[in-house]
Amino acid sequence: MIQAPDYKFLVREHHLDTFGHVNNAAYFELFEEARWEILTLGGYGLVEVQKRRQGPVVLEAHLKFKKELKLREEITIKTEFMPYEGKIMRVVQRMHKPNGDIACEGLYVFGFFDLEARKLIPPSADWLKALFTDSSAEDQY
Repeated sequence: MIQAPDYKFLVREHHLDTFGHVNNAAYFELFEEARWEILTLGGYGLVEVQKRRQGPVVLEAHLKFKKELKLREEITIKTEFMPYEGKIMRVVQRMHKPNGDIACEGLYVFGFFDLEARKLIPPSADWLKALFTDSSAEDQY
């Protein structure tokens, strides 16, 4: 697996549900923020997706909630890309509490989508480069 840069955030009021912990839907949004940050830092953010009319699409998502996240906790999301086959890729993301405990783990299956053809296509070299900022890691895929 290839480790991507960490994404840090502070749990805010709008992330919470009526129980005072992070709402389940907010986990999906936060994991997505972390993935977009990786792509944007790698030069393939939303502007590039709109220009090229090609980009990532989530095909499957599975979250496992392990510990509560509460207001004003500083959280770190760690993202690991697994080796891919053909058009399908997998990424594992984990939200770590300040003490290192894993609060939530997400497994995402995704592909690279062509907006004109309306179908999955093999990932482009530029997109892979954006995901794998370490060129030696990119060669593994």
